Amino acid sequence: MTIINQYEMVAKPQVNDSDIVLSVNGVSKKFCRSLKRSSMYGVRDITWEILGLREENDKLRPKEFWALDNVSFQLKRGESLGLIGKNGSGKSTLLRIIAGLIKPDIGYVEVNGRVAPLIALGAGFNPILTGRENIYANMAILGLSKKEIDERFDEVVEFAEIGDAIEAPVQTYSSGMEARLGFASAIHTEPDILLIDEVLTVGDIIFREKCFRKLDGLRKKGTSFIIVSHNNHDLSNVCKSGIYLSKGNLNKSGSIFWVLSQYVKDVSNQKTKSFHKKIKVEKSKKENLKLNITNIYFRNHREQIISSPVTGEKAIFCVSCKVQTIIDAVNLYLIVTAEDKSNFYLCISSFHDGTELPKTKPGKHEIRLELPHLVLNPGSYLMDVYVKENSLYTHDFVESFQFRVTGKIDINQNLFYQPRTWNIIEDKS
Repeated sequence: MTIINQYEMVAKPQVNDSDIVLSVNGVSKKFCRSLKRSSMYGVRDITWEILGLREENDKLRPKEFWALDNVSFQLKRGESLGLIGKNGSGKSTLLRIIAGLIKPDIGYVEVNGRVAPLIALGAGFNPILTGRENIYANMAILGLSKKEIDERFDEVVEFAEIGDAIEAPVQTYSSGMEARLGFASAIHTEPDILLIDEVLTVGDIIFREKCFRKLDGLRKKGTSFIIVSHNNHDLSNVCKSGIYLSKGNLNKSGSIFWVLSQYVKDVSNQKTKSFHKKIKVEKSKKENLKLNITNIYFRNHREQIISSPVTGEKAIFCVSCKVQTIIDAVNLYLIVTAEDKSNFYLCISSFHDGTELPKTKPGKHEIRLELPHLVLNPGSYLMDVYVKENSLYTHDFVESFQFRVTGKIDINQNLFYQPRTWNIIEDKS
């Protein structure tokens, strides 16, 4: 039997497309930062609702803020959706509204089918009851009869891998055991929509992979799910599409890889200052040097000067300098660190590579380091640049040159980009 859950404040059309299992329409939700005012507003709102006087209100009262602001999207049958955003962006609030735990202040949600929420670790579990009793209680709440639960009970226990602990009170379980039991109970209700909010981060890697395989199997059978996670690797492996929330607003939506790239880009932008294509090196005073650095910048594979190199693509780091006299052996020495200098990422020099640059005559020159594939992940970095003669004598230097790396490819959780090619050949031995 199909269950229709509708939380509304205004008249709405029916969903005609049978492939759409979830429709979120202009949903907004506000909360209050003051506990005293929140309690007062809550009592007032409940009273007005009982009297039938409560109406949509798009005005914020003192100390209120929009946790969600006019969010709309649809979820199709068998679709896997990643919900992305910083803490406080409204992800959990949106899942709670979809699950029917709270009502929106504006807009409405249509859910066609059974929803199984895994919104918090151990949510719905009574710590005093045993695992067995909690399975029956939870699955009954999600709409299964006792007969249906009896038929699936052994499968739930087997999947949860908690053995004899099924007869022990849940309050004696570890966080991993609670997560496994909650996930196993939810997926065996055969829901139309599964809501998962960070709970899979608790289990060990073997169980997590088992869960992801199960999710893939459910998706192929038509189950849709929405996953909230800060693990981009998990989201890119499990989800096909994504939604990026920012301060309660729907910022971006589309393919999961594109949405993740936009999220990473925004986070990186928020952490860095503005970047310029070409940095002019100003001297505090005139110095009588054999070589003076005048500009530092990056070029791409087309020799164009760029503000940010791209992960996995060719990058040419350039040091523009003015040479006063003949220098026999110029060497470029670079140190790339994290923005707070907590980690070293690259420490390279032409001297240690055994590649001394040609004898340099007086005039303007561009010292170039060509990287066929930039291995740095998207993010912001600092670079110390030294132009030396041999390895000891420093002609000129620039410290803490700040630059940003952008990305067009999926990095997942790799510490760096590894250039690679793929193939499969037949073993004829």
